[in-house]
Amino acid sequence: MFKENDRIPPVSTIEHFPNTLGTDTPMPIAIKVNNHSKINGLFQQFKSHFFNELVDDQTISEETRNKIEQWLSQHTIDELKALNQAAKDHFLYEGITFIVYGESEGIERTIPYDLIPRVIEKKHWNKVALGCAQRVRALNLFLHDIYHQQDILKADIVPELQVLTHEAYQPHMYAHELKGKIYSQISGIDIVRDRHGEFYVLEDNLRTPSGVSYMLESRKLSQKLMPDLCQQNNILGIEQYPQLLKEILAENACVDKPFIVVLTPGRYNSAYYEHSFLAREMDVPLVTSRDLFVENDKVYVKTIRGRQQVDVIYRRVDDAYLDPLCFMPDSSLGVAGLMSAYLCHNVMIANAPGTGVADDKSIYPYVDKMIHFYLGEQAILKNVPTFQCRETQDLDYVLANLEQLVVKEAQGSGGYGMLIGPQASKVEIESFREKIIAAPNLYIAQPTLDLSVCPTLTDFGVAERHIDLRPFVLSSPYRTEIVPGGLTRVAMQAGSLVVNSSQGGGVKDTWVVDNLHS
Repeated sequence: MFKENDRIPPVSTIEHFPNTLGTDTPMPIAIKVNNHSKINGLFQQFKSHFFNELVDDQTISEETRNKIEQWLSQHTIDELKALNQAAKDHFLYEGITFIVYGESEGIERTIPYDLIPRVIEKKHWNKVALGCAQRVRALNLFLHDIYHQQDILKADIVPELQVLTHEAYQPHMYAHELKGKIYSQISGIDIVRDRHGEFYVLEDNLRTPSGVSYMLESRKLSQKLMPDLCQQNNILGIEQYPQLLKEILAENACVDKPFIVVLTPGRYNSAYYEHSFLAREMDVPLVTSRDLFVENDKVYVKTIRGRQQVDVIYRRVDDAYLDPLCFMPDSSLGVAGLMSAYLCHNVMIANAPGTGVADDKSIYPYVDKMIHFYLGEQAILKNVPTFQCRETQDLDYVLANLEQLVVKEAQGSGGYGMLIGPQASKVEIESFREKIIAAPNLYIAQPTLDLSVCPTLTDFGVAERHIDLRPFVLSSPYRTEIVPGGLTRVAMQAGSLVVNSSQGGGVKDTWVVDNLHS
């Protein structure tokens, strides 16, 4: 958020997307048009306005860049497409699919995979990891504060009304003590880079962040489809994530050697594969509400050997559905009495109910101030400047500049409910204007940064496509863990800024390389 004396900057200070958006035609993969041609000087072809992370990032060694280019040059377009098809077949065979809500046919899809890796040098990764860890520490302290002393509200740093009337604020959590003041044990921080290669936090995900299974499966595919290239580069490992997750969950429990389960809404949930994947990798039961019951404020799971008390629930069910006695009375996804057991400290729920207040897009602009307030530090990673439509001055600016801004629902996710001004028609802009005027408190707006790009294999060859990054932060009272990598999402459509899988986005493997020890 802008400083109070500079809330609405002149237009010239905002990085706008160029008028050529949408003319991002794929670059030819070779000088010859023949699909059987091999690559010649591929990376020299990219001369676009955008920051190409593989070409323009000077921290990536020439050796690493050349190895990737050389590997690509040894394959024809048809061969590379065949490898991408093999990845799709692998996803389908393993059941790595997702469901797009709202589609009448209800067909499960495999997420598009691109085999050209996204490379981040360890020096840059260290900044990203430190910035994400700092951010999650501050957000956990903010959550503890708003459910206890509320010092940040009393100091008028974050508006009291905006927090206490927030739909994700859970009064049940007031004065409830959590071990180590950790509310978000698993956090996903969405990162983008601008045209100068500078990192920005786009949003925080603290409720039930997803996508880690795609991160892990993308690495397996890289090692399977291009083993020689993987071995030639010093890529830092991520395969330890499931074990780290299990350890972090155990460290947040109130007992030693806790019994852990993963709670899923069921197989029709869009992220069901990930739920089953993580349960299998951690070697813990995957359960639904029908497998659990509460007796004397303790949670039990039904097993073939009788009941077993549950100490930790890694839930992938939203707050509203957790307990029909406490939240939605008609929910069949939750467990009756679960909140009572939780408030009696007989079970730990990750992430804690009520964390949604801290990852709302209207709270996001205050995170820099939270970092200073709770940690006495300056933010390592920058926020994208954000206008809150609930504020009259911001609202006036947004309505006057809709064609230049990205407007999002404060509670939105999955790329839904967005307006990308530079890409929208006049009809779409005017329709969105009416929505904002009708309920301004539901929307925020941001300038359209020139998001970084990465070489990506398309049906027509290799082209630049926009990307983002979601590192996963694991928090316990004793440590913070971030595996060196994350979920890189890629907008597969030419000119698109939307990377969400529900909107046609795909995934890449994220290689954090250590050039000093190659």
